[in-house]
Amino acid sequence: MSLESLTLALPDLAATEALAARAAALARPGDALLLEGPLGAGKSAFARAFLRAAAGDAGLEVPSPSFTLVQAYDLPLGVAHHFDLYRLSGPEELEELGWEEARDGIVIVEWPQRLEYLAPPDALRLRLEPGEGDARTATLSGWGARLEALRA
Repeated sequence: MSLESLTLALPDLAATEALAARAAALARPGDALLLEGPLGAGKSAFARAFLRAAAGDAGLEVPSPSFTLVQAYDLPLGVAHHFDLYRLSGPEELEELGWEEARDGIVIVEWPQRLEYLAPPDALRLRLEPGEGDARTATLSGWGARLEALRA
């Protein structure tokens, strides 16, 4: 039997990056990571660390897709797309961003509530809540048996 959810205390940025690296090691084509939380919760920091770990390149340039809405990365395990949907009004705008094609690889989505009915039911959902300084709390659900492997 697998966990339904997992809550982790992330005391600093290094802990957030370590969680992202564990997720990157478990990710496979077709996966979706839905990053939830308020502005400044660490969604972009998690996405950046995930992509760097998945690429095996700690210096990989990972700009925020706040204005471009989506950035693509060629990784050893396939293509990953990092979406920031903050400025979208709803799922109908995703078609022109290549959502369906991107689903063949890995998608990382900030502000996933904008996906509505397009949200993959088997996605890893990661809710980040900011604490003091760089501390945050992460609540994760989804990914079935792989969820346990995300525990530190």
